[in-house]
Amino acid sequence: MGSAEFILIINLFVAGLLAAAFMMIAIHDVGRVSARWLAFGYMLGMAYFAIEFSIPAFDNARPVVVTAFAVFLGATIAFNGGLAHKYGVTPPWPPMLAFLAVASVAVWFVQDLPRHSLTRMMAYQLPYAAMQFAALGIVWSSRQRRERLDALLMAVLAASAAQFASKPFIAHALGGWGANPQAYGQTVYALVSQSVGTVFGFALALLALAILVRDVLAEATSKSETDTLSRLLNRGGFERHAEIALKDAVRQGVPVALVIADLDHFKSINDSYGHAAGDRVIETFAGFLREAAAEHHVAGRIGGEEFAIILPGTNLAAARLFAEGARSAFGALPIDSLPVEHRCTASFGVAELDAGEDFSDLLRRADEALYQAKGSGRDCVRVSAGPAARQDRAMSKVSGKG
Repeated sequence: MGSAEFILIINLFVAGLLAAAFMMIAIHDVGRVSARWLAFGYMLGMAYFAIEFSIPAFDNARPVVVTAFAVFLGATIAFNGGLAHKYGVTPPWPPMLAFLAVASVAVWFVQDLPRHSLTRMMAYQLPYAAMQFAALGIVWSSRQRRERLDALLMAVLAASAAQFASKPFIAHALGGWGANPQAYGQTVYALVSQSVGTVFGFALALLALAILVRDVLAEATSKSETDTLSRLLNRGGFERHAEIALKDAVRQGVPVALVIADLDHFKSINDSYGHAAGDRVIETFAGFLREAAAEHHVAGRIGGEEFAIILPGTNLAAARLFAEGARSAFGALPIDSLPVEHRCTASFGVAELDAGEDFSDLLRRADEALYQAKGSGRDCVRVSAGPAARQDRAMSKVSGKG
């Protein structure tokens, strides 16, 4: 058994382990279609390695060689389908399957060319390169936010496409790929080709697995931080994201404000119209808050009828305008499950992060402002000027007396 054939056997088992890993993710989350396609792709990879290993046993290798080519190209297409589902892109099945058919027919006919013909070698390798470039295009065209792992995946796909495109020239430099298909496994090129292919195939699989696991963990974290009724962040999730938003704002040198809102007379709504009506009020206010919030804002339900929103890049005056607009608009909204004449209102407390403060200080001051709003008859906005502003006012009074 040659070194290349030994690597083929290793690749077969590795492909099986990778297929099993993707299948476990698919079983864990039945809605994750991408994992099923990736698992199928590596199952086809197993079949390809098994067929490649069996080629020396056939006198007429043409049908087996073409089958191996088609199966491996099919594996790259299944991989692309998995990536498309992962990145929210419509899988280009018709063009990819048409490409598979045309490439397979081309490989059948180039068998009549001399074994070491560059055209013949390119007919094998360029379709693989094309599918890797197609995978790169799928990831690139996605509108999803790309992170470091996604960027690394694109880089490896580009490098993998390049190595497929360069293989005809590598084969020529290393003395060809054997006098016949049966002799392929004994060539230096086969050893190099299978080794390099193993590195790229394994790297792509690990990256795809890491990205899927990242998404599974992110979704699990999101579910644990989301309030079921309002579909906003719960208190724990809000505090974690608020801390991050505050640190980012301080690092960037921009203001950041916190608005806290409390639904007025909420207990009387539950008592008069039932808890279903109260839930509907919470859902309505939460939906209104989601619509009013920008993408970089952080909104959450931090208590039974209490809500909060962090506004990065917003100073106290602008935050007060935001709260006044929210108060006015919500007060005019009709609420399902309540009488037409009934209008719900909310009270608001606003504070801007002051120098030297942390999130707990900001939260405390916004809560004090909210308490003032509720003590002033509700359905109003009150602001906390902050320690620095109070000190400035005090100094101004002293100067004026002087």
